[in-house]
Amino acid sequence: QVQLVESGGGSVQAGGSLRLSCAASVYTSNIYSMGWFRQAPGKEREGVAAINSGGSVIYADSVKGRFTISKDNAKNTLYLQMNSLKPEDTAMYYCAVGNIFVLGTWAYNFWGQGTQVTVSS
Repeated sequence: QVQLVESGGGSVQAGGSLRLSCAASVYTSNIYSMGWFRQAPGKEREGVAAINSGGSVIYADSVKGRFTISKDNAKNTLYLQMNSLKPEDTAMYYCAVGNIFVLGTWAYNFWGQGTQVTVSS
């Protein structure tokens, strides 16, 4: 069983920045794929970014060039640096752990409870 706890969400104006953190209860160095996902009201949960044990990363087209995923294995923590935020980035953000390095929610089997990000125009 893997426990994940997100933090760092909040309310910002468009153009602002936030850094999300996700603390894991296991060694992140042993996890093949960790990802960030988001879900806006009335919409399906979508993949934002993922990082694998080798350090490779993938991003959704909507966040490329603005968001950066990283992890600190010494702290067992996953991060998402979000810059140039837009109102359409408003959503609940979740971190997740999986065995396949993709952005599909189907590939991830452990999830955190989420942290809310609200971007105002």
